This record gives sequence, structure tokens and C-alpha cells, in this order.
Amino acid sequence: MTETLINAAIYIFSFLAMLSILVFVHEWGHFIIARLNNVRVEVFSIGIGSEIWGWTDKKGTRWKICYIPMGGYVRFFGDASEASTPGDKLDEMNAAERDVSFHHKKLYQRAAIVLAGPIANFIFAILILATFFYMYGQVNTPAVVSSVVPDSAAEAAGIKPGDVIVAIDGSKIRRFNDLRIEVLYSAGESLKLDVRRKDKLVHLVLTPRLTKIFRDGKPLLDDNGKQQQLYQIGVQNIEKVTVIHYGPISALWAGVVETRMIVTQSLRGIRQMIVGTRSVKELSGPIGIAKIAGESAKRGIDFWIRVMALISISLGTINLFPIPLLDGGHLLYYGFEAILGRKLSEKTQEFGFRVGLVFILGLMLLASFNDILKINW
Repeated sequence: MTETLINAAIYIFSFLAMLSILVFVHEWGHFIIARLNNVRVEVFSIGIGSEIWGWTDKKGTRWKICYIPMGGYVRFFGDASEASTPGDKLDEMNAAERDVSFHHKKLYQRAAIVLAGPIANFIFAILILATFFYMYGQVNTPAVVSSVVPDSAAEAAGIKPGDVIVAIDGSKIRRFNDLRIEVLYSAGESLKLDVRRKDKLVHLVLTPRLTKIFRDGKPLLDDNGKQQQLYQIGVQNIEKVTVIHYGPISALWAGVVETRMIVTQSLRGIRQMIVGTRSVKELSGPIGIAKIAGESAKRGIDFWIRVMALISISLGTINLFPIPLLDGGHLLYYGFEAILGRKLSEKTQEFGFRVGLVFILGLMLLASFNDILKINW
């Protein structure tokens, strides 16, 4: 019982700490670009609901922490709500008020302020990854096929020992781990491989197969006691593992490359769910993220920070989706404004926000339901 309570405390604390940091980073992006564009920021909140603690700075911004630690927001002068919907007294503002009102700023200024939140999440992740690459280096194993498993997808595609995988579907393969990730995220879709065989470049088409996983000759089980299955192609690599060491600039670029790869794979997974080649049961919500945060915390602060970088990338990516209520929804409205030469009506925007709210709540319920089903009761 005591161990269970300790584990629960670790999961809850590590999740809330991670979420609070990522929300702060995201909202700080909005905040700093708003300040640079002379927009008055009325509230900077970590969490929602009633205020637990707060203070007001010299420029009149109320910084506060609220009781419900699920999200946060910045509210600009002229906003009617935390979703940054326009207030109903914008036309009554005087010149001084218009000068600091978010909704009276030029289109490119408003777009920059909205875009700054997700960008801050990406920059935060890049800095974390770059720091680890600079401090510890990056493990590297050449994408060389040492052997091919008989009757495997690789053998059927014509892969031979000694082949070097240089690209998959046009994406450069730098390490054997890149190949592994491409296969895992394939969801059984065919992959176009560029293979260097001696002095020739060979083009192959390969379809990964869902394979039952064994360890030490025994079935590898998941948390619910079911045997794990992963997409594999049937190649092995016994090349010597090396560590790439970076300087400050090269580590930063490696962080950018790694972040781009994670975003690409995330978007690929979402596309697969939409077209039906990947199950929506793989969606995870707050419960699943809390579990990941807790498990990573148990492995040490370094691992927890690395996981935070991955979730920061996911947060930035999701917020760019063109769904009203998210940052991408605001940018979608601004796109219509640029095309039409005028803002969408308040009624249209409000309707969009309501549809977006229903959609997001539906996704959260589905993801949370998936998380509950994955618990080994």
C-alpha cells in the first residue's frame, strides 16, 4: 500500500511539474512577442480556475497560479475570454487603448504573437536535445544490414547482407535507429528504400510485418499481460556502436534535425489514424502522459528532461492544428482575414470556437478512455 501511494505521488508530481513547465514555456512565447509588439498583457496564468497565488508586475500584468493545473493562458487587453475571443467594446476604445489592444494590431503582429507559443515549445525542445548532445554526444550505429532473417519482409524485398540503407521514402537515414523508427511508424505501409549496394544505388519496396516480440525465448508482455507486437522487417545490425561528439553549434543543429524528425513522425502517425492504417486506440491523454512522466522520473532527472522535450514537441505540433480554440485555429482565422480583406464576424468566430471546444473535448475523452483501458487493473 505504501509503495502504491509513493508511486502515485511520483506520477502526479512529475506530471504536474512537467505540464506546468511546458505550459509556462508555451505561454511565455505568446507573452514575450506580445510585449515586443506593445500589447498589454492583463493575465499570465499557469492553470485554470480560481487563483491560488499571484502578483501584479509594474506593467499591470497579473501573474498567477490557479487550482486546476491543466493548461494555462495569457489574456491580452481587448480579449473577452481566455481563448482570446474579441471583446464587445473594441469599437469604444480610445486611441491610447487601441494602441495596446491585441485585436487592433496588424494582421502580421497578431499572427506572430499566436505562432510564438508553439515556436517556444519547439525552441525549448531543441535546446534540451542540443544540451544533451553537447554534454553526452549522440549514439550512432551505421545503417548497415549485417544479416537478413529468412522468410522476412527484408528477404522478400531483396535486401542483402552488406546493404546500406541511405533513405526511406525520400527521408535520409543517418543511423540504424532511424531505420528502426521508420519501420515502427510504418503501420504496415509499404516503404520505398534507397539502398547502397557496393558502388550501386538500388531502389526497393518493402512492407513491414507485424511481428510478435520475444525476449530470451519468452513472449514479451505488455502491462495488460498481452504479448507485444511491433512492425519489423527482419534485418540485424552488429556494427560497432560509436558516439558522435558535438560542439555548441553542431549540437544545436543536431537538436533541430532531431526535432524535425520527431514532428515528421508525429504527423505521419496522425495521418495514419485519419486514413485508418493506425488505430485511434494508440491516442494517449493526461493519464497516459502522467504514466510516461512518472516512469521517466523513476529512471532519473536526465531521462525525465528528455521526455519533457518530446512532449514539448508534441504540444507545439498539436497547437498548430487548424482547430478553433488552438493556436492553429487562430491562424486559420487570420488566413481567412488575409484572403477576404476583413475579419470574420464575431458570430462566426464564436461558432468556430464552440465547435473546436467540442472536438477537443471529444478527443480528450477518447484518449482518456484509451488510457483507462490500458491500465492493468
